[in-house]
Amino acid sequence: MTRKGRRPLTTAVLTAAAAGLFAAPAYAAGPGGGTGAGGLEVYPATVTPGTTVTVNTTACGSGGTATGDASAVGAGTFTLAPSTHEEDAIGQFKVPPSAQPGTYEIVAKCAGSGAGGKQVAGDLMVTVTSTASAREQSPVPPKGHVKTGVGGALGPDPVQTAAGVAALAVAAAGGTWLLHRRARGDRI
Repeated sequence: MTRKGRRPLTTAVLTAAAAGLFAAPAYAAGPGGGTGAGGLEVYPATVTPGTTVTVNTTACGSGGTATGDASAVGAGTFTLAPSTHEEDAIGQFKVPPSAQPGTYEIVAKCAGSGAGGKQVAGDLMVTVTSTASAREQSPVPPKGHVKTGVGGALGPDPVQTAAGVAALAVAAAGGTWLLHRRARGDRI
């Protein structure tokens, strides 16, 4: 390919780069509203009433603790303690069975001298039905007969099915015999 033939591709790459298409992804609020850089991560972010929710943050620093507040959804306060993951504070609360569908802000306030007083928040969505729980259920195989309109005229009984097949075979043999006689010129 000549140098001139490569120019449109080079121009397209430079145009895309200028438009920001090849820029590194920035942290944005993800599921649960955490920002990825010290925000509050809520997992699972979408729940049904009665579900236990795990909350974690890196905002409080290494060995930091926090007090969580899920009173917006009716769960009250909970503690976030240092976890085995570096710089993570983690805690849990249970969404009450009486929780109504909607989006709720879950808040954590760091304790201690390093990041003490720092507050982070994340969103929790409560629904009536959960897509995660629907996926976890194993499918139930169908029972009984499927009415498709194809076959089954004699029923599911094997004896009746065999009789039907025999009747069709006799009819086919008789039809073949008649066509053969007609082709030979025999009168019926």
